[in-house]
Formats: sequence, C-alpha cells, structure tokens
Amino acid sequence: MKVAVYWGCKIPTAQYAYEMSLRQVLPHLDIELIDLKNTSCCGGPVRSVNTTAALFLSARNLALSNQTGTEDLLVPCNECHFMLSEAKHRIDNDAVMREKMQELLSKEDLAFSPRVRIWHVIDLLHDMVKVDSIKAKVKKPLSGLKFAVHPGCQIIRPSEIKRVDHSEKPRKLDILVEALGAETLDYPEKLDCCGAALLYSHEDAALSLTGSKLKALQDYDVDGFVDSCPYCHTLYDARQKDSAAMIGGNISLSVFYYTQLLGLALKLGREELGLHLNQSFNPEKFKF
Repeated sequence: MKVAVYWGCKIPTAQYAYEMSLRQVLPHLDIELIDLKNTSCCGGPVRSVNTTAALFLSARNLALSNQTGTEDLLVPCNECHFMLSEAKHRIDNDAVMREKMQELLSKEDLAFSPRVRIWHVIDLLHDMVKVDSIKAKVKKPLSGLKFAVHPGCQIIRPSEIKRVDHSEKPRKLDILVEALGAETLDYPEKLDCCGAALLYSHEDAALSLTGSKLKALQDYDVDGFVDSCPYCHTLYDARQKDSAAMIGGNISLSVFYYTQLLGLALKLGREELGLHLNQSFNPEKFKF
C-alpha cells in the first residue's frame, strides 16, 4: 500500500530516530512511503498570530498530497497532525474558508481534495495495518517487559475534531505495545502533558511537568516509556536530565518511539532504528 508522508519540521531537523525507525519498519508491513515535495511548515508556530496564515500552510501541505496518487497521508508529528486535521475540518465545513483557501492554492496550481485521509502512526498501525497483522510479523517478542505509554495531547484532543483515539481513555498505543508481547501499565498520569507547549515561554514549568511524570513512572517500576511524538520525545528523552534537576530528583528511564520497539520485535538492528540517538536509552538494561 502506498501512503504519502508529511514529516513536518521537528522530525527531519532534530528527531531523526523517528524518521529512521518509520522508514525501516513500514516496508515490513507492506507500506511504501511517498515523500511530499516542496512542503512548508504546518502553521503551528504562527497559529496564535495569524489563524488564516496557519490554516493556509496546512491546507497547502494537504493539497501537495494530491500529487502523490494516494489519498492516504501519514503525519507522524502530533502537532502537525492536529494542524492538518483542523485545516481539513475547517475547509470541509466552512464554505467561505474553503473558497478562500482554494483561491490561494490556485496561485500555485494546487487544489485541496476532501478525499484525503489523515493518519497518525498510532491509528495507521492500529486501524489500517491491524493489530493481528503486526502480531503475525513479530519475530522476537518483547516478553517479560513492562512499558508505560504516552499518546500525547494533540492527537486525542480536542475531541470535536475526529482524533486518533479516545480523548479520555486512549488505548490504541497500549494495544500496539501489547501486540509485541510486552505488558503495559495503566497509570493515573497517562493523560498529563509533557510540557512541550511551555518549553519556549516557561521552560521551568515545562521541565517540571516532564520531570514529575517521569518520576512517577520510575516509581511504578516500569522497564521503559513509549511515545510517538517528536515534541514529547524531546522532553522525555533529550531533556530528561534537565527535568530531573528541575524537580530535584534522580531519573533514569529509557524512552522509546513505538516504531523503535516495533523494529526490535521485527529483529531489526538498533542503529537502523536510531536507538543510538536516544539519549535516555540504557543498552545494558535491554538485551534485545
């Protein structure tokens, strides 16, 4: 199956491991990725300054997906997924805005298609590939390991726009981890934000949120933590030591992208999956 992919800004400039692991595992699940060409930012950074400009940037990326010959578009970043989903919702349901966006897009000979289907990694694997298909591909089950998962805020809220999973009781990421043979933990802090939204305006507050959640998970004695958002991963992985210092704690918890765990269960190599780029990864603890 061919699926177009919009990487956004964060993944190709900082979170290379996410892209590496996705490019490695999806062919094993019979998915061929088609990269969009000449993309722009999703508009997230300017949303509070100019809503129309942000909407146009997302609409433009959606229009570019029309050129790939597939109606399925994978958006692995949570913020980008929210922005593109909101843009599609607005264009589909607001005739005035739809006309305005089509007028702007026509200047580049682009056109928005209402048939485009926006996917995140979680629902692409859970709803399109299907859990049983993933189980059938597992070559090295991750038995005996217990993980806590973090779906992230922007793919489950706001709930009035069709989102990836239930806004209050998300379970798809848990189910995907369990499909690899591991156990997952249902914990009270599951829906707590990573703090990324505050990172550039109130860094101390952001790191406090990160540290508090990681400390709670460490106290629950899980083997690792699983996310699927480049912003969340930046906080939980790259800024883990900073967040520990902010709350005055000692935190050492390995954080994985789900696609990295999936790759390990498919018997792919650590470096192929970018595990050497995970700053929190403890290779001595995990003898994959």
